[in-house]
Amino acid sequence: MDLRRSSILLLIIALLSPRTLSMRYELKSSKTKCIGEDMHENSMSVGKYFIVNPNEDHPLPASHKIIVKVMPPQGKNLHEADNVEAGQFSFTAYENGSYVACITAVDYKPETTLTIDFDWKTGVHSKEWSNVAKKSQVVMMEYQVKTLMDTVNSIHEEMYYLREREEEMQELNRSTNSKMAWLSFGSLMVCLSVAGLQFWHLKTFFEKKKLI
Repeated sequence: MDLRRSSILLLIIALLSPRTLSMRYELKSSKTKCIGEDMHENSMSVGKYFIVNPNEDHPLPASHKIIVKVMPPQGKNLHEADNVEAGQFSFTAYENGSYVACITAVDYKPETTLTIDFDWKTGVHSKEWSNVAKKSQVVMMEYQVKTLMDTVNSIHEEMYYLREREEEMQELNRSTNSKMAWLSFGSLMVCLSVAGLQFWHLKTFFEKKKLI
């Protein structure tokens, strides 16, 4: 029971913590970098990306273009952008699994190094209630209540998802144990059959030799 309570507490802490992937990295021409995020069904997700301008006083050079693809565990791409400098995407996961965002720097000669700024939010924090909150105290209280309600719903969905995974693992264990039992029984029957055949062969051999 203590282990279950600890697991639930850790889950709540994880959900209340920001689930935001924000990073800046360098990417050379024609190279690709992919980032994955494990999501479950009905989770919301938003993301944005842009190429950092090495010279803010001038527009980005022609070499600074990227190709972006956001892919679900299976099926068609959720987002595609070719030869862009910046963009954003949003979607709701329609199945459990790993969702992947890949950014490719376009092929350019001579080779150029691009700096990419990438931000990806999932779950409660992707809804960004703060964007619609106003300075009014009443509105701020309403915003806090909505945020808490959304967090509770996310915890409920996550618990339901974990329970489904636990049931799947239990069913797999039962199936494996059943198969192992039948395999053990089959192995025993084979061993007994081989032993019986050997006994019969030796008995026949000794009878022919008139040893018994």
